[in-house]
Amino acid sequence: MTSPLPSSSPASVLDLVDHAPVVPVVVVSDAADAVPLARALVAGGLPAIEVTLRTPAALDAIRAIAAEVPRAVVGAGTVITPEQVGGCVAVGARFLVSPGWTDALLEAMRGSGVPFLPGVSTTSEVVALLERGLREMKFFPAQAAGGTAYLRSLAGPLPQARFCPTGGIVPANAPEYLSLPNVGCVGGSWMVPAGAVAAGDWARIEELARGAARLGGAPENV
Repeated sequence: MTSPLPSSSPASVLDLVDHAPVVPVVVVSDAADAVPLARALVAGGLPAIEVTLRTPAALDAIRAIAAEVPRAVVGAGTVITPEQVGGCVAVGARFLVSPGWTDALLEAMRGSGVPFLPGVSTTSEVVALLERGLREMKFFPAQAAGGTAYLRSLAGPLPQARFCPTGGIVPANAPEYLSLPNVGCVGGSWMVPAGAVAAGDWARIEELARGAARLGGAPENV
C-alpha cells in the first residue's frame, strides 16, 4: 500500500481493502497517544484505523485522529448501542464496526451516513443480514467461531457475503484468512502491542504496521 485514502469516507468499509489488507484494532487508554499512534500506523501503510469504544478515552482519540491525521481513515469499533452511533460520527468516525447486531443498532448505523460492518458469528446471522440487503460483515470472534474452515464452508452457499474476520488474527494465520475469496480484509491488534504504546515506541509500531500491510494472497478456490 502506497497511496493514501481519499478524503471522503469510502462507500463501503471493505473498500479499504484496496489500500491495505489489515485494519488495526486499537484500544487507546490515553488520548494523548492517539495522534502519534495513528501517524505511525499510516506511515507503515495501514490508514484505516478502528478505535474501539472500550475505554473512556476512545471518543477523544477518534476526535484527535480525525482532526490531526488527515491521511488516516478513523473508525469506531465495539459499537453496541444506537446511542453510540451518533456520538462516534459526531467526533469524526468515518466508519463503524460492531461485534454483533440488533435491528435497532442496524437501523442507527444505516442512518449514520458512514459505512459500517455489523458483526456475525453464525450462518443465520449472515442470512438475516443478506435478507436486509447487507453483504459486508465483520466475522467475530473469528478463531473461536470456526476460523478459516467456517468461512470456507460459507463461501459455497453464501458467495455474496464478504467478511472482515477479527478476533484471534495474528501474523501466522492472517495470510490464510486473506486467501479466502469471501474475505476482504482482516482486523487485528498485533501491530499495536500495549508495551510499545506505553513506551511511545512509535517506530516499532510503524515497523509492525509495515509488515502487516505486506500481508495478503491470491484468492483460494472453494
